[in-house]
Amino acid sequence: MGTMPKIELYGTEFCGYCAAARLLLKRKGLAWTEIGVAGNPAARGEMEQRSGRRTVPQIFIDGRPIGGFDELDVLERSGELDRLLGRLEEGTRPEPGHTDHRNQTNG
Repeated sequence: MGTMPKIELYGTEFCGYCAAARLLLKRKGLAWTEIGVAGNPAARGEMEQRSGRRTVPQIFIDGRPIGGFDELDVLERSGELDRLLGRLEEGTRPEPGHTDHRNQTNG
């Protein structure tokens, strides 16, 4: 496995979806940088500029905008999150039982 991906999470302390995203990342044994946007207009502006969205959380993996918790969860359930994290070789199929959500791409 290569280097650990850089994961950034823009969020707030009392956001349920932010907490769910943190829990998913923690369960996967991942480290991330958290950027608090509550009461921080500069950080919120940076988040909006990078993601094109105003809602939290906003998650980035190696600078790529992933979206919020719902998008992160879809990637996890489909097996695509492990590919983004460099945990699976390109072309490897997700485990049986996972749903493939390839229409969830950015671009």
